[in-house]
Amino acid sequence: MSKLAIAKFGGNTLGIDGSNIPLVLNRIKGMLAEYDKVVAVFSAPFTTYNGKVRSLTDIAIEIGRSYASSEPIDIDILRSVYEHIASRYMDEQNRAEFIQTLDKFYRQVIIALKQAAEYKRFVDVTRARVLAYSGELVMAYAMHHIIKSSGLKAYNIEFSDWPIITDDNFEAANFLLDASRGSSKVLKDMLEERDVVCIGGFIGKTLDGLETTYERGGSDRTAADLAILLHDAYSITLSFEKDSSVLSADPKVVKDGLEHVPVLSYNEAELAGMFGMKILDPIAIKDIEDAGVDVEIRVTNMNRPEDNTRIVRHPKSSKGNPIKIVTGRKRCCMLRMQSEMAWHLKVYLLKDRRYHEFVQLSPYMKDSTEYARLLFLDGEFVRRYERHIRAYDSNASIVYGRGVITLIGDEMWRVPNVAAMASSTVGEHGINILNMDAQEETSRIVIVVEDSGSNVEDAIRAIHAKRAMYSTIATD
Repeated sequence: MSKLAIAKFGGNTLGIDGSNIPLVLNRIKGMLAEYDKVVAVFSAPFTTYNGKVRSLTDIAIEIGRSYASSEPIDIDILRSVYEHIASRYMDEQNRAEFIQTLDKFYRQVIIALKQAAEYKRFVDVTRARVLAYSGELVMAYAMHHIIKSSGLKAYNIEFSDWPIITDDNFEAANFLLDASRGSSKVLKDMLEERDVVCIGGFIGKTLDGLETTYERGGSDRTAADLAILLHDAYSITLSFEKDSSVLSADPKVVKDGLEHVPVLSYNEAELAGMFGMKILDPIAIKDIEDAGVDVEIRVTNMNRPEDNTRIVRHPKSSKGNPIKIVTGRKRCCMLRMQSEMAWHLKVYLLKDRRYHEFVQLSPYMKDSTEYARLLFLDGEFVRRYERHIRAYDSNASIVYGRGVITLIGDEMWRVPNVAAMASSTVGEHGINILNMDAQEETSRIVIVVEDSGSNVEDAIRAIHAKRAMYSTIATD
C-alpha cells in the first residue's frame, strides 16, 4: 500500500505574509523523500493589520461585520497579501495564472460583501463565501502555483470538486461522511497523477454546492476528514506542522521545566485540546474516532521533523510521567440544573448542535433531587444561548467567571496522591478551589477556580513544578 502524508500547515506556520513559505516548501519536498504522495492542507495566512499581527480570517470577519453595519472599510488587504506572496515565490507563468484566479476570487468577496451591506447581516453563506474566497481557498491555490514553480507535480482541488461535504450549518458545519465519500473521486484521481495535492482547510460544501465553514480550528478537521476518506487506499500519516512538538504545558504560561511529550493517546490529545492546549482541534480527533478509523497522527516541529509527538489510539504503557500535560482555560462557566433536564440539554448540544465544549462533573443531591454540573469551557457560548439553555430548567444556576486547571494522563490512576498533590498545591498558593473532579475513566483531574487575575496561570505553573515528583511510573 502506498504511503501518504497529509500535512496541515496553519497560518502561524506559513509566517507573516507567507515569510515561512520556503520552509514549508522544503518540508513538503522532505516528505516526498519518505512518502509516495502528499496532501497539503492550508489555513489562511497571517499579516500585519492596523499595527497588529492577525489572521486574514479575523480581518475578513471584521470587514464583513463593518459592511453589515453600513460602515464599509477598505478591503484591499484581502488581495494585497496574496499579490505579495505571488511576487516573491512564483515564476512568471504561474504568477500570471494565479493572478487571474485571484481576480475571480476577489470579485466573489466583493459580491458577498455587497450582500452583507444590503441585508445588514454577515452570516451563513455570505460569511462563508467571504472567508473562503479571501482565505483558505486562495492560500491553497497560491501554494499550488508555488509548488509548481519549484518543479514538482502539484494539483489544487477546485471548489467544484470539493471532497468535504457538510450539512448546511454554515458557520459551524458538520462533516457528512457518506456524502463526502461520494465526492472524493477527483481527489483520489489526482493523487494517482500528482506528487502533491493542495486543498484549503476550514471550508466545506453543502449537497447543494454552497460554501460552509467549520468552527475556528477547522483546518485541523479538514486534514482529519481527508485521512478518513483516504485511509482505505493509502497507509496514512496525518501530520500537523508547527513550530514545536507537544510540551508538558503551554510555553506561554510555563517557562521552566517543560518536557517533550513523545506519545499521546487520542483521548489525551482530545482532552488537552478541549482544556486549552493548542495541539489540534479536539473535534478533528472525534471525527476520526466516530468514523472508526485508526490513523497515526503526529504533531511535528516543521524545522526539525524528528522532533514530533505521536498521537495513537491505544499507546503502549510507558514508564514516563503519568501527568503528561498540565493546562487550563479562562472565561468558563458552571451550569447547575436537575439531572433529568441536563440529560435533554446534553442530547441537544451533542446530537443536534454537535457542540462538545463542555464536560459533566460529578452530580450532587439536594432535597432528594439529583443535580448535574456542566462545566462549559466557553462562557460566551452560554451567554449567547442562555435563554435557550434556561428553557430546559427555569431554575438552572449559571455562574460565569470561572477558570479551570486540568491534569491529563491516561495512567494517572496508577499513582496515589496525584489529586491530593494538585489540590494542596493550589491551596498553598492562596487560590480557593471551587470544585474538583477526578475520574479514572476520563483520564483527567479538573480543578475549578475563580477566573480572577492570574489565578489560572499561577495554578498551572505551581502544579507543573510539582509534576516532576511523578517522573516515572511502575508498570505491570
